Amino acid sequence: MRLMIIGQLEGFISQAGKIALQKGAKVVHCEDAEQAIGALLNGKGADLVMIDVKQKIKAFIDRLNDERIHIPVIACGIGTDARAAVKAIQEGAKEYVPLPPDADLIAAVLAAVTEENNTMIAEDPAMKEVVKLADKIAPSEATIFITGESGTGKEVMSQYIHRKSKRKDGPFIALNCAAIPENLLESELFGHEKGAFTGATSRRIGKFEEAHAGTLLLDEVSEMDIGLQAKLLRVLQEREITRVGSNNAVKVDVRVIATSNRNMEESIQKGQFREDLYFRLNVVNVGLPALRERPGDVPALAQFFADKYAEANGVPKKKISKEAQAALKTYGWRGNIRELENAMHRAILVSVEDEIEQSAVHLQDGPAPAATQAATAQNSAGSGAALENPGGVESLIGQTVAHVERDLIINTLDHCLGNRTHAANILGISIRTLRNKLNQYKDDGTEIPATASKG
Repeated sequence: MRLMIIGQLEGFISQAGKIALQKGAKVVHCEDAEQAIGALLNGKGADLVMIDVKQKIKAFIDRLNDERIHIPVIACGIGTDARAAVKAIQEGAKEYVPLPPDADLIAAVLAAVTEENNTMIAEDPAMKEVVKLADKIAPSEATIFITGESGTGKEVMSQYIHRKSKRKDGPFIALNCAAIPENLLESELFGHEKGAFTGATSRRIGKFEEAHAGTLLLDEVSEMDIGLQAKLLRVLQEREITRVGSNNAVKVDVRVIATSNRNMEESIQKGQFREDLYFRLNVVNVGLPALRERPGDVPALAQFFADKYAEANGVPKKKISKEAQAALKTYGWRGNIRELENAMHRAILVSVEDEIEQSAVHLQDGPAPAATQAATAQNSAGSGAALENPGGVESLIGQTVAHVERDLIINTLDHCLGNRTHAANILGISIRTLRNKLNQYKDDGTEIPATASKG
């Protein structure tokens, strides 16, 4: 856990830093927001930022967004200044922490940030086998390729492997290759020198250098441009990078974990992914089962998310009723764990009973339950008789493919509360493709669901 503290606050903030150190965090202190941005651009990574409310929080967060640096920001100030706290939240801070610091509160904040992406639930036999493999390979230096459908928890598994590795005390750096525009991805990976291209106003350390002595996750690496794949292959072979705009090689000591939700053999055959790079990345393959293939984990995952969002929204925690659990276990979960998370977020907000009732778990907008899918497959494999689907396929007759696609994309985005990353994963398309489609629909006058969170 890497904590960056920005500001002075009469020594109280350094006291918060000492508490964080005692809890095992690595702490970097910056005098002001500008110094903090400089530190981040030069490889001083952070998992969490605590910033004095007297600093220009909005400008700082805007700069983070401009530089594509994704770090949760928590504001802190002396006493319980309600006005300052509200203003900080409005400007983009995730939370407000009053000072002098309370040791338990600081510990809770650090734990919340760490827990959010690190929870590994594996009670189902199918998932236990995967975790057993992960435990076996984690201490090695082998490059790992994690595959699985969108939303199966590939990043969580990556973090689990990092924590079990010999590099656990080093940084864990994640980069979503699908979320970065092609013309900027090379700079994100390898860094750039000042003036290397328009907008490069200062030198920036790339993810490989930032992950030195630790682990670098290349999430959805199959979305990377074929030209950049050649440069990545060279880095993996030579263990050195060259920043954009520089001729000097920099040695890096990084373990790489890559992920993809694609059929890699198919991508290679189509010329979309280099076979030599695939073999370099796929030293060990960890295949994550779809959620429908690990039903034994559904109740525990659902309860985890229900508790998480109850706490986040300030509502009482509730157990999930047996009826609701049964419905959750038989559902198809095309969006996997991510779809389950969204479902439980809604459920805890709309539930009116002492336990989360079945009617609070909104499932009908998603794919058919697993039992229904199995029955459909069995019927289609039988006598060949026509399958009836009242209100399904029949309702699409007369519509163009483009019209159906538009409705599917818009409805999925609405289902994901406007989160573009979640919607793209459920749809099985890249975030870039989704963004282009939405821009097209917007130009045609279609109303686009508002973005609930960055995606």
